Amino acid sequence: MRIRALVLVASGAVALSALAVPAAQAATTAGPAVTFSSLKVNSGKDIVVGSTAMVTVSASYTVTKPANLDPNSFGTFPLLYRGATLGMNSDDLLGGDDPGTCTASSSTVLKCTAKIQFRPKGSDEDGDLYSSEAGTWKLGALAVNGDEGLTWQGGLGTTHLQRRATLTTNAAPEPVKKGKTITVTGKLARANWDTNTYAGYSTQPVKLQFKKKGATSYTTLKTIKTSTTGALKTTVTASADGSFRYVFAGTTTTSPVTSTGDFVDVQ
Repeated sequence: MRIRALVLVASGAVALSALAVPAAQAATTAGPAVTFSSLKVNSGKDIVVGSTAMVTVSASYTVTKPANLDPNSFGTFPLLYRGATLGMNSDDLLGGDDPGTCTASSSTVLKCTAKIQFRPKGSDEDGDLYSSEAGTWKLGALAVNGDEGLTWQGGLGTTHLQRRATLTTNAAPEPVKKGKTITVTGKLARANWDTNTYAGYSTQPVKLQFKKKGATSYTTLKTIKTSTTGALKTTVTASADGSFRYVFAGTTTTSPVTSTGDFVDVQ
């Protein structure tokens, strides 16, 4: 959810404006004397969110602290942020609903895990993702102590937050005589987090692939672009029984997707 949840955890102990610092630095506002490292969100994979359902991913990270600092005296949150500087702008900072769970591996090192939730904007009253926010996000972390304040550290990596894509393929007619024309249609769409629907993804390159009956892999026949509504249409000459499918490689903002193959009987 948005940083508002972290503000509540902090119990108003620190002025919000105090968190604006250069992204590559660690900043302490009278907070716990800790540092973060080895942050990995979603096992290093892109985070893909559909049109309605909340997506929860795991994060793992290491916290280094003074030996005399009680690990139960503060909470930690892995976060996603955008922009050159860190701040409390609710549009530029995303975190989980609850602090992480940490286990001491020594008097100074904690191994931690946490959950981060992503909710499309129109899905419920807590929805906070807008379609415009898909793309590259930076990784950081926050340590919170209601009495002492906050400690923030940025520059811990990057991830892609992507809109889920769908893709269809329909090859016709079927059956078809050898040498005749097969028309292969389809549609590429992606989640709209603002409206909780899927909408066509325009002018995107998509590969048409074919797998001959009995073969173990597909071969690319051609690459075409989607229309302004995400539609796909092209023709090929019928040569042998087999399956056609479309393949979209994905973009920074949108997940890759491969359609189900459509088998055509060539007579």
